Amino acid sequence: MLSYTNVGGIMSVKAFELVPAVEREQVMGEKVRINIECIECCGKHLYLGTNDCFIHHFLLEEHTTAKGKLAYNVQKLLHKYLGLKKPVAELKAASALERLIVLCDSNITVVDMVTLEPVPTGGTKLKGVTAFCINENPVTGDAFCVEMAVVLARRRAVQICTVHEDRVQMLKEVTTPEQPCALSLDGYNICLALSTQYMILNYSTGASQDLFPYDCEERKPIVKRIGREEFLLAGPGGLGMFANAEGISQRAPVSWSESVIAATVCFPYVVALDEGFVTVHSMLDQQLKQTLSFRDGHLLQDFEGKVVLASSKAVYILVPLPLERQIQDLLEGHRVEEALTLTEAAQRNIPKEKYQILHKRILQQAGFIQFGQLQFLEAKEHFRKGQLDVRELISLYPLLLPASSSFTRCHPPLHEFADLNHLTQGDQEKVQRFKHFLISYLHEVRSSDSANGFREDVDTALLKLYAETGHESLLDLLASDNACVLADSAPWLEKHHKYFALGLLYHYNGQDSAALQMWVKIVNGDLQDSTRPDLFEYVVDFLSFCSNLDLVWRHADWALQKDQKVGVQIFTKRFTSEEKTGQLNPDDVITYLQKHSQALLLYLEHLVLEKRLQKEKCHTHLAVLYADRVLGLISRPSATDDQLSAARQKLQQLLKESNLYRCHLLVGKVQDSELLLLERATLHGKLEEHDKALHILVHQLKDSAAAEEYCSWASASHDQFYRQNLFHQLLSVYLDPDVPGGVQTVAAVDLLNRNADVFDAVHVLKILPEEWSLPLLRPFLCGALRASVHARCTSQVAVGLARAQNLQLQHDRLKYRGGPILVSEKKGCQLCHNTFSEPDCACLPGGTPVHIHCVNSRSEPTPEHLVRPGPANECVDV
Repeated sequence: MLSYTNVGGIMSVKAFELVPAVEREQVMGEKVRINIECIECCGKHLYLGTNDCFIHHFLLEEHTTAKGKLAYNVQKLLHKYLGLKKPVAELKAASALERLIVLCDSNITVVDMVTLEPVPTGGTKLKGVTAFCINENPVTGDAFCVEMAVVLARRRAVQICTVHEDRVQMLKEVTTPEQPCALSLDGYNICLALSTQYMILNYSTGASQDLFPYDCEERKPIVKRIGREEFLLAGPGGLGMFANAEGISQRAPVSWSESVIAATVCFPYVVALDEGFVTVHSMLDQQLKQTLSFRDGHLLQDFEGKVVLASSKAVYILVPLPLERQIQDLLEGHRVEEALTLTEAAQRNIPKEKYQILHKRILQQAGFIQFGQLQFLEAKEHFRKGQLDVRELISLYPLLLPASSSFTRCHPPLHEFADLNHLTQGDQEKVQRFKHFLISYLHEVRSSDSANGFREDVDTALLKLYAETGHESLLDLLASDNACVLADSAPWLEKHHKYFALGLLYHYNGQDSAALQMWVKIVNGDLQDSTRPDLFEYVVDFLSFCSNLDLVWRHADWALQKDQKVGVQIFTKRFTSEEKTGQLNPDDVITYLQKHSQALLLYLEHLVLEKRLQKEKCHTHLAVLYADRVLGLISRPSATDDQLSAARQKLQQLLKESNLYRCHLLVGKVQDSELLLLERATLHGKLEEHDKALHILVHQLKDSAAAEEYCSWASASHDQFYRQNLFHQLLSVYLDPDVPGGVQTVAAVDLLNRNADVFDAVHVLKILPEEWSLPLLRPFLCGALRASVHARCTSQVAVGLARAQNLQLQHDRLKYRGGPILVSEKKGCQLCHNTFSEPDCACLPGGTPVHIHCVNSRSEPTPEHLVRPGPANECVDV
């Protein structure tokens, strides 16, 4: 009894369905011993050859059943007895000739395909034939003939023939090493099964290639052409081997049963028939894909993609299921790699546009399968290649898509998951892994073109995931260009206590007031968020760049009350230009800061010392504050020396460096303090009252070093003469006998010896006391002498250079003039027409002499090219 059901547990994919075509009764009627020996199919026409020497002709009509399955209506058109009382061994159709080539009783006969009547053929009589095959890749180029190869009994040769409508013609005979058992022909290449091995023979060039051994006596050889210059062979050890015309196998072998009796290829599958089964192997991965039980089968052939299977009594057709359905079956079984491999193979059978759509969908489905199996790397790659609408993935995570999203899932669905809860079944570890994967994937998607058109959905989902998982990239997202939906994102951030991030979100959406309110609450402790430990400094920095001045003034007092030193940065970090939009007027800031003394001082320091603002009011204000600070520390018993020293240093530096403050005002503030003598000296210096300043430094402070430093500082921006006078003045103070303490000999000597180059040595020697010894002033005198000698030498060099330059100039002027100018008492001036009485003259352009006084009396300036020759110019008196 015949069965054609799938063997349970063996099938990995249902690639074919076995459909009855010709029933037993349609072939043999009431006869019991009739067997089918061979089959041939040409379009809708099916031909059967039986063991009682009959040819049966059937018409096959395809139709679809109510369940959507393919079935066949069979109509018997004719049967014909050949009269030889031998089985019909082989049938081959020559559709172009409307002929059927028949092998029966070792003879080849040609019959009409319609009437099955024998057709007389002239030329070669083909007798004693054991096997023949048609060349499906003909080389003659004649569309109205069929090429075939014939094996003759007891001959080690293959004959190449052509069958025409009215004759059979032999073209060539090719010798073989052994008697062929089976053969197949493609172009010039004959693949032969000899008694001991397979070989490939090129009958055009005579080249041959041994393939591998095979024993024809043990089992029936299989030689099947499966494509251009490629053959399928039954190899030893139950292997289906592939070989091309060069004898090379470019595909891995298929492992089938050792008792295979027939095989064919229906891409991408190899179908093999043995004594009890039909097996289907993939040419792509060589795996067994389907097994069908089929007893008493002995014929398996493919005809233009239609696989026909026959037992001795009936004919069946292996109907391939659509590749799309096979792929879906594999995906349903989570056989992702096989599904993708089959999809790639389907490209040759599906139109390009349809294939691209199919391929993307299969990749997306495969990605979701691997996503569900936590194979995230593979899933991400398939999503990327399949150009997945990322919202399909986001929609699996509850509440991540914004309420305003118009997304609906693909139909038919790409996966079987309801949502993440359904996928994880409450396993929190898996939930976290899925969320981390989505974070990684969305981060990549938003930086590519894949998010175009639905950026809001992506960014909002990413924000929610960042907030929920405490991801460090939340702030980066909000600080960069983003499309987060405020209405969805704000409640989510608040829910997860991400108040600082919520402020950033408000700021990005132009709601700076709401952002500042949120941050102020965090700083004040009304809300708990440890994201930024330096949030107060951040708010101050934010206000320093905020263009909304109302917000700045509204929050400035809060910041200053919190910390004046930090809060004043709201003003110090801003531009002070009044012309720029959103900037503050320094006068307004100073007025505002009157109630915040520390902040006021810092702001004035910023204006004066850092920005170098040239405003007398600011410089005076800062100097007064410095002076008040020093005076306050002097009057405070608890003040330390370090504090007083630092305060005085700031005051002294400002007094020395600034030229804008009101000196008289400062003098009035410090003149009553005996401790601030140095500051008073500096102020007198600013007022050009050097005598008072030097008196304080020399006689009150008794600090000769400070006095000398004062002279250097006070003369720094003046010329050498001013500097010399100031040092002479200091020397005079040292040498004044009328002041308390008398002449300060040591200080005067040190001053002279250290600054010999500054003083006028002659003047100094005149005022020095006569009793001073020369060794005491040796450094000064040596320095003065050296300076005098150096000055004399330098002046001599300068004079020499000037003379040389003058001589060169005279030479150049003579060259420019072009030669001597001749004047005489007989020549007249061109301007006054009087004669010359002396050799001095001037020359007009062209060398014409004129009186010098005539040139000087002209109203217009003398032209640059006018030459004034004199005795040195070699004016000649003739």
